Amino acid sequence: MSFIFCDADTKQIIDIIEDRRLSSLSTYFQRYTKEARARVKHIVIDMYAPYMSLIKELFPHAKMIIDKFHLVQHLSRALNKTRIRLMKKFKKHSRKFKRYWRLFLKSHTLPNTTNYRTVYCFKQPMREIDILNFLLDLSPELKATYDLYQDLLFAIQTKNIDRLNDLLETEHSLISPELQTAFQTFKTYQAYIKNTLTTPYTNGPIEGINNKIKVIKRIAFGYRSFYHWVTCHAKHVSSTSRVIKSRILMIQNLTKPKRKILAA
Repeated sequence: MSFIFCDADTKQIIDIIEDRRLSSLSTYFQRYTKEARARVKHIVIDMYAPYMSLIKELFPHAKMIIDKFHLVQHLSRALNKTRIRLMKKFKKHSRKFKRYWRLFLKSHTLPNTTNYRTVYCFKQPMREIDILNFLLDLSPELKATYDLYQDLLFAIQTKNIDRLNDLLETEHSLISPELQTAFQTFKTYQAYIKNTLTTPYTNGPIEGINNKIKVIKRIAFGYRSFYHWVTCHAKHVSSTSRVIKSRILMIQNLTKPKRKILAA
């Protein structure tokens, strides 16, 4: 798989690297001088330990920022795994757990608290909050896990560092093993999460760029070799898939195609 990185301020691609292995990335970034690497102030990444070790080695003055989306995703996956495990335990209510899984992941302010309606799996009209409370009351473990999930989610969304630190420093014995693992990960990366809440940078721009690249890759019709994908010649492929890397850079306004100057 290739590796792409961009400028956090301008949102422009800096380069696309063929190989994302640490040895290849280390060789690539060492082409820059120590002075240039020392001027890097912030780097946004997901919770991938090898990249963190690479950053510490090559960018000594950069603050590592864990992307907010990946923090929330880490928590929601833990809660969802808990729900699935308990769904298998409470077989009588398994359909309810399966059908209304979105209610668990919503922010606590979003479930409907006013409108009653006829709902699947229940005999009487229910509000969304009633469905959620019914399922949470089935298991103290699920209730504690859900409450901690909502507290952490709210602290991240509101960038409340003090609240987040209080939650991470408190023991939560009733929560599920799945969320306990995620909770320990948060404690391990607590300093980096603080950077997340105190800076405006996210991986949003790079994710948008990745979506564009996926569309361009489909046009290349499945070239497996990065070299051929990037530098393919007209005699080997159709005109729609020539020089895909150049096309990516052109779409991002980083390069312009050469224009032939016609004689008058």
